[in-house]
Amino acid sequence: MKKKERTLVLVKPDAVARGLIGEIISRFERVGLKIVGMKMVQPDDAHYFHHYETIGKVATRRGKDVFDINLAFMKEGPVVAMVLEGIEAVALVRKMVGATEPKAALPGTIRGDYSHLSYGHADEEKIGMPNIVHASGDSDDASQEVPHWFSDAELLTYETRHEHFTQPQKRNK
Repeated sequence: MKKKERTLVLVKPDAVARGLIGEIISRFERVGLKIVGMKMVQPDDAHYFHHYETIGKVATRRGKDVFDINLAFMKEGPVVAMVLEGIEAVALVRKMVGATEPKAALPGTIRGDYSHLSYGHADEEKIGMPNIVHASGDSDDASQEVPHWFSDAELLTYETRHEHFTQPQKRNK
């Protein structure tokens, strides 16, 4: 049986600047994911380096130039960091946000509805990819990203009404 898991979502500077924070949060809440931690922050280089290279291997996979452009983009403004919890939350959030490249994201996904650029355009213009959100790529990434962005004291435990329907043992009481 699949258990609840936690995943990290970052509402990126482009979405914050466009006033999309509430819309993005409401999509996750409507599907029944629980927000167990949330804050608006403006991290420094070291924090982003750990996130995007130590965990995500962006410079290793795509090169230092792409990493540096992404870092500059992420530092253009604050981000809203949140930890979402739910049954198979990592895969659900990835499906909801859509493909990393906005051009490939399907309509109905967050990226498909709010962004449209291609990697080619971003590379040609030497700009960070304005793709609205970051979401943990898999359970391993989530297990590293969540404690990097949030201390245990910042993550809350509480019950939502939605959990009544996803946990049969609670329904049968």
